[in-house]
Amino acid sequence: MPKDLDLPAARLMLRTREDLLAGGMTERDIAAQVTAKLLIRIRRGRYVSAVDWDGLWNEGRHLLQVLAFHLNARAPGPLFWGPSAAVLHGLPLYRLAPTAVHVVILGERHSRSRTGIAWHDVGIADADMVEIDGIRCTSLDRTVLDMARSFPEEVGVSVADAALRREAVTGHVQDRDRAEHWRGRMLERALTVHTRGIRSARRLIEFADGRAQLPGESVSRLQLDRLGYRGLDLQVHVVGPDQEDYWMDFGFPRSRVFGEFDGRGKYLQGDLRGDRAIEDVILDEKRREDIVRGVTGWRTTRWASEHIRTLDVFARRLQAFGLRPPG
Repeated sequence: MPKDLDLPAARLMLRTREDLLAGGMTERDIAAQVTAKLLIRIRRGRYVSAVDWDGLWNEGRHLLQVLAFHLNARAPGPLFWGPSAAVLHGLPLYRLAPTAVHVVILGERHSRSRTGIAWHDVGIADADMVEIDGIRCTSLDRTVLDMARSFPEEVGVSVADAALRREAVTGHVQDRDRAEHWRGRMLERALTVHTRGIRSARRLIEFADGRAQLPGESVSRLQLDRLGYRGLDLQVHVVGPDQEDYWMDFGFPRSRVFGEFDGRGKYLQGDLRGDRAIEDVILDEKRREDIVRGVTGWRTTRWASEHIRTLDVFARRLQAFGLRPPG
């Protein structure tokens, strides 16, 4: 099952040619393993095992590409932009799989033909240049704006929700004042920008909600809005008979139905399900659903990543459970 990756783990996973030679491999061994696709060449002299590579989400793979490019560059290193800055900030990419690292042109012009590099001739204020573990990139706020204006709405809303969650959400509860402060700050910044996609970015900032805890929940919320659902309850708190707390992703009061985005990670990814077997996780989910139904009288409908890829598929999924948009 794919997993997330942070910078310290990425540094350990990335191997240099010298590392491989010191471990007993020869130049011929390295070439043979690359040809056999047992070893992945990220950039010149930087490698990762195919097993590790195959076990990563798109975000982790791109983080390795960003790190390898940084390590091969001359000091102080490039300034990463857009998706490359997003993975450094730990933001999701939602189905975006960059084929190049995204770098800001600083000073001299660069050829745009170099393999695996996308140069961006954009103005970046000094205040929007930050360092993360010694790697330069655009600030979190600037990265959110760039992602929201330059990529599909599904990507933008996932990034905006994740940034807002980091600033204003504790557990399942969003602090209204902090959320409004974030929104006001971001909209003020967006009003000073006059470039392609900025209107879309403003809409996504207005729409952002940090209570969406996974990119799939963010995109579900976007698709529900496109289908005509407005003012949905998010992270609905249900108290069980023994005062236990349950949180449901979506609430549809008119239909008396809870909606749950069913990411496969909680069933298959070890760091999400802990020491529990998959069977135990499934039984726990069923027990939770039974308790919530018993306490509230509401049904629960579930959907997964494949259901939110298109509006038609999602609409059919909801209609199959008796959910139709108001009006």
